[in-house]
Amino acid sequence: MTHAAEDLGPGPAPVDVLGRLDDATRLAGRPGPAAVIGDWLGHAAVIAPSIRLDAGVAPPDRPHGWWFGHVSFPDRVAEAALPAAVGGVTDGVLVHDDDRWAYRTITGTPCPGWIRACLTPNPAADPPRPWTTSWTAPPREPHDEAIGACLAAIRAGEVYQACVCTRYRGDLRGAAIDVARTGIAALAPRKAAFLSGGWGSVVSFSPETFLRRTGEDVVSSPIKGTVPASTDPAALLTSVKDVAENIMIVDLVRNDLGRVAVAGSVTVPELLVTRPAPGVWHLVSSVAARVTSAVGTTQLLDATFPPGSVTGAPKVRARELLRRWETDARGVYCGAIGVVAPDGDLDLNVAIRTVEIAPDNSMQLGVGGGITIDSDPDREWQECLDKAASIVGLRHVGG
Repeated sequence: MTHAAEDLGPGPAPVDVLGRLDDATRLAGRPGPAAVIGDWLGHAAVIAPSIRLDAGVAPPDRPHGWWFGHVSFPDRVAEAALPAAVGGVTDGVLVHDDDRWAYRTITGTPCPGWIRACLTPNPAADPPRPWTTSWTAPPREPHDEAIGACLAAIRAGEVYQACVCTRYRGDLRGAAIDVARTGIAALAPRKAAFLSGGWGSVVSFSPETFLRRTGEDVVSSPIKGTVPASTDPAALLTSVKDVAENIMIVDLVRNDLGRVAVAGSVTVPELLVTRPAPGVWHLVSSVAARVTSAVGTTQLLDATFPPGSVTGAPKVRARELLRRWETDARGVYCGAIGVVAPDGDLDLNVAIRTVEIAPDNSMQLGVGGGITIDSDPDREWQECLDKAASIVGLRHVGG
């Protein structure tokens, strides 16, 4: 991001700054903060100190500031608990790199004093406030039936694979921001995010990059293939099912990006790389492309959304079938969450490992996996449990 920047020096960790900003904005009657933490726009954290996030504000092509928000999975949106899109724009953000903070703004205005106060070094930790959750696992039978229907569709030649999903339900006692702070500190996800407003909250512990745009360069890094963290990750590379699943989605992402890319610019710089994520190992690939400046965020999303890794191949038919097979609307889960910078650069995750919290503090956590002809229903169910375990097992830790 090439905008006016003010070096603010070292300070607390991003999750502690997030907590301080939340306290400060509540006391002042301002809108609360929003944050993306892990690896976002080349930074370890990008935080909007105070931002109003409203329903219906989708990612713009070139915002007058920094847009933060989410776009839900586009099917059955009327059944979802949270709005189909939420967003807002701020003219100044905090960024964190190498244990130092900076304030970036489109106006050149110095960092406000109340934000500086939230960055005061403190040798003692700033623990999240106490919170508790109770979760109910989804029933297995409907998921098994959906997998059976998917396998029948694969044998009939309707799809090659599809991502079949289910969901946990729960209740929260406490504040969503404290769940976010605890989980981000404990799990260190690559693409964590926190959004909140009168419409509810989204706490994302995603490991997956949907779209990262820097100038004319775009990268998507689909995840397909999962084993528990206790398993040797080399097992992913010898699994016919996991390798096939990943390569099919790489081809789909190549096709999606090819719709808007400069001819001949689509490449696969990473293929079948094993990477750790909370509670599991994943098989990850990356697809890169170049687009012209005439291709804005809207056109890029029209070509690629929803993410191929959470739909199936071919995408259109997989979505049609998944609307029939799955018992619940996906909502924010399997959509995208992230930030768009003033110059049009963007960074969006795939909204997996993502908790949706309604205004009444009821919660939903979607989980699922890619089904191919080699899928075993027992293993697919266990994969859902493995993906959820690190989140449903989170507990408050603090003073």
